[in-house]
Amino acid sequence: MKYLFLALAIIFEVIGSSFMKASDGFSKFFPSVIVIAAYVVCFYFLSLALKTIPLGIAYAIWAGLGIVLTAAVSVFIFKQKLDLAAFVGIAFIIIGVVIMNFFSKTAH
Repeated sequence: MKYLFLALAIIFEVIGSSFMKASDGFSKFFPSVIVIAAYVVCFYFLSLALKTIPLGIAYAIWAGLGIVLTAAVSVFIFKQKLDLAAFVGIAFIIIGVVIMNFFSKTAH
């Protein structure tokens, strides 16, 4: 269940971030409400995941996958372009999360 909670936290973080763009600086009511609701749900599930996953590991996965998925939303939904440096940076984030999960004693 701990990784299901973490996955739900990531999904709601991506929803919140995506609707933050759509809220146009919190000037649009419904997207702004979705941002707030999504982040409340996100942090609730993150707090449940943190009961059994070490903070550093959970946060690395949450932030890393959140960045990757939010970047994907920006490309596919908002039609924003990512340059080579952005792709390299995202790759480093993914590599860092993998290293922490498979090689760090903190993860176990």
